[in-house]
Amino acid sequence: MSVSGLKAELKFLESIFNPNHERFRIIDWKPDELRCQFNLTREKPLIIHCNITESYPSMPPVWFVDSDDPNLAQVLERLEGVKSVNTLLVQQLKNLICDLCQLYDLPQHRDVKLLDEPLPAVGPGGQERGPSTAYEVTSEEEGEEEEEGEEEGEEEQENRSTDIEDLDLDDLNLDFDPDDYNSKEEDEEEPMDGEKNSEDDGIEKENLAILERLRMNRRRDHLSGTVSGSVQASDRLIKELRDIYRSPSHKAGVYSVELVDDSLYEWNVKLRTVDPDSPLHRDLQVLKEQEGKDYILLNVSFKDNFPFDPPVLRVVSPVLYGNYVIKRDALCMELLTKEGWSSAYSIESVIMQVTFTLVEGKARVQFGGGPLQFNFAGSRYPFLHFDMPYHYLFTTRFS
Repeated sequence: MSVSGLKAELKFLESIFNPNHERFRIIDWKPDELRCQFNLTREKPLIIHCNITESYPSMPPVWFVDSDDPNLAQVLERLEGVKSVNTLLVQQLKNLICDLCQLYDLPQHRDVKLLDEPLPAVGPGGQERGPSTAYEVTSEEEGEEEEEGEEEGEEEQENRSTDIEDLDLDDLNLDFDPDDYNSKEEDEEEPMDGEKNSEDDGIEKENLAILERLRMNRRRDHLSGTVSGSVQASDRLIKELRDIYRSPSHKAGVYSVELVDDSLYEWNVKLRTVDPDSPLHRDLQVLKEQEGKDYILLNVSFKDNFPFDPPVLRVVSPVLYGNYVIKRDALCMELLTKEGWSSAYSIESVIMQVTFTLVEGKARVQFGGGPLQFNFAGSRYPFLHFDMPYHYLFTTRFS
């Protein structure tokens, strides 16, 4: 699908569910991302995110929400079964609104029926041509746009020719990249209010620098043909990382996240704050006195088919024992199994759930047993020798 076709679909949705809609709102959108709000009667509104991959509609959008509610997760999972040739996003949104109304015992909103209307077709210059089911820009129309652009460009060049005759381009020290130019030209074709600002709002400068470095690395790998991971997983992980950088818990130092070797697919997470009344908190205070560290270090890695498969999580240090922690420090959580995982779960919710599980299970730091460091062989032992009543994930998986 062309960018113009996708924008037509997104604009169609926004025209019905604008930011002031009483039930469902399109808060903001870009060609690769959609943020929505579902208003509840007596509860806090639900903020729902949607990632749109470059291969849309052959690769369906990925929906997720910051909630551990299994019923809500099932609603988002059912969207994967929606089939449509052209208007997949529209049909998914229709199902989403209907299912959410049913889940929260709300009447179906009358505007949902408008989603069955055909989309306006996109004509030359991005102008709508009226109702039609064929809304993508044809190659003939794209050719017309190019011709019009060339004519306008020639006129502008003639008008400016006198001003640039004496200009020495070498003195400007410009780094020209045709791909960058084309990308900017496409982005400026239809500016969207607040698009750039909303994306980076609330993120500190050092974290913005990390996001920019990741973007440049992805571009470099794409140009060199050494792309690792998948577009779907990378887009979702960038979104997860951006949300974490905005998170009040992250800013308050409850936990921190570092990328391992600038890899989007492997993170080190430090749990810095646990329940102050818990034995684990007291152990971490002792650990700080002995080792100079008062955090639990987790290693989290992601596969190419994330978020449909859960991340792999292991405790690196210190060595822990207690409920939910099997002999030799293997942490077990049903949340991170294929049976218990949902693509709607956010990484922050997983991190917070790990913290809660350790405290609830009365986990303790093992002192006096050598280096307080995760041992691969130790984690492997219970995985091979213990028969658990549930299909739990231990800290390390084996192929």
